Amino acid sequence: MTVQDVLTRPTQWTRLLIRDGNLVRLFIACVLIFVTMSLLRPAVFPTIENFRSMGSQFPEIGILAIAIMIAMLTGGIDLSVVSIANLSGVLAALFIRAVIPADAPPVVVALGLLGAIVIALASGVLFGLINGLLVARVGLTPILATLGTMTLYTGINVVITRGNAVFAENRLVFIGNTYLFDLIPIPLLIFAIVAAAVSVILNKTGFGLKLYLIGSNEKAARFSGIDVPKTLIGAYVLSGLLAAIVAIIFLGRNNSAKWDFAPSYVLQAILVAVLAGVNPAGGSGRIAGIVLAILALQFISTGLNMLLLAVSGGQFFREFAWGALLLIIMVINYYSERRRGRT
Repeated sequence: MTVQDVLTRPTQWTRLLIRDGNLVRLFIACVLIFVTMSLLRPAVFPTIENFRSMGSQFPEIGILAIAIMIAMLTGGIDLSVVSIANLSGVLAALFIRAVIPADAPPVVVALGLLGAIVIALASGVLFGLINGLLVARVGLTPILATLGTMTLYTGINVVITRGNAVFAENRLVFIGNTYLFDLIPIPLLIFAIVAAAVSVILNKTGFGLKLYLIGSNEKAARFSGIDVPKTLIGAYVLSGLLAAIVAIIFLGRNNSAKWDFAPSYVLQAILVAVLAGVNPAGGSGRIAGIVLAILALQFISTGLNMLLLAVSGGQFFREFAWGALLLIIMVINYYSERRRGRT
């Protein structure tokens, strides 16, 4: 293969953009928003410090959006992801407080933190398994099953903590508030690893193919020999595992875990998934869409916050900006699909 072949051969992202109109629109939106905000606030928006700030803000919502996407691919949804994250974080924080004394030697600290991370991940898997069993074996509608477990996990959390925050004694701060090479936030690195791993699972494994087939036509998937209940359970277990990863980031960023932390993240994660082109009815959606959607939303919310702060001293513009962009992209997608149907 010549150098010219390498330069002219389309990359995987290029092929995705060519095949998926929604990805094209999201990519264009990202570029336009970035360029516009850079022109409007050139002194603060296109800066390394702002990139560091933006990169530390969205990883949790991005990972939760991937978790919800996995459930949506099967035609379901997981409303309990934030409750799973909060309860897993509380269990990990309680373990840290119980086994790592203030004057513990480094070996004890390392083993204790490893144990806390394992407990958080195992808890996420267990709670995801419960969701999967309710959906796949009991036969509950996913939205009702996960709404019920969301309330259940929150209730357990309140009982365990009596409504109080549980502090992690600054033991996991290196995960939530440090930077690789003083540039890349560790939560952003975790998000990138999760996105890459889930992309491989969805595109390169039989399990991923089964998720898409079940979401496209569950009856046909059953007749083709796919073990639908087992696959559905696997989807919710994976969703719970991703929620537990968010729990570890929560704990590192805030040095505490609480039953009511970040309740709005569920709706925001669903917004990201829908904006990314994930079909709520199942069968379609890409990790590339999640990445582009979260970047576009972060660019617009940060940029508009800067503009509003400069004009009136206000901030916290995220919800309005995200909702507006979602509606714009959905309207464009609707008319694009309608015009394609006519042709």
